[in-house]
Amino acid sequence: MTVKQISVFLENRPGKLADFTDVLYQHNIDMQALSLAEASEFGIVRIIVDDVYNASTVLRDAGYICQVTNVLAVEIVDEPGALSKVIRVLGDNEVNLEYMYALTSRKAGKAYMILRVADNARAADVLKANGIRPVSQDDLAEL
Repeated sequence: MTVKQISVFLENRPGKLADFTDVLYQHNIDMQALSLAEASEFGIVRIIVDDVYNASTVLRDAGYICQVTNVLAVEIVDEPGALSKVIRVLGDNEVNLEYMYALTSRKAGKAYMILRVADNARAADVLKANGIRPVSQDDLAEL
């Protein structure tokens, strides 16, 4: 059970992130999550959107280099220690967490995280066995 993440390479210059988000806005693409990692010359923007096919097509047509990757999304209780439990479960089961970021939601009492791991299926099984619910691409529309 995974969701699709779009990773986009951007020049690390003033206005480039605004140009990128303008393209999404102009095509009515709703971002549900965004992560930005930077280096001196470029940045990598990772996004979760409502329509992956449309977004990736629009971005490529606009000249962006992008890649679609399967990542995990998990639902956790919105309370202190909930994220720590997720991270501990993965670590105790030898699942390396490469990176993570938050996903927006309108559901009260719930928080959602995007997790990048080497083996999505194994990580999902470990999380489910410990009472942590992975979220599917279809579930995102309801958040």
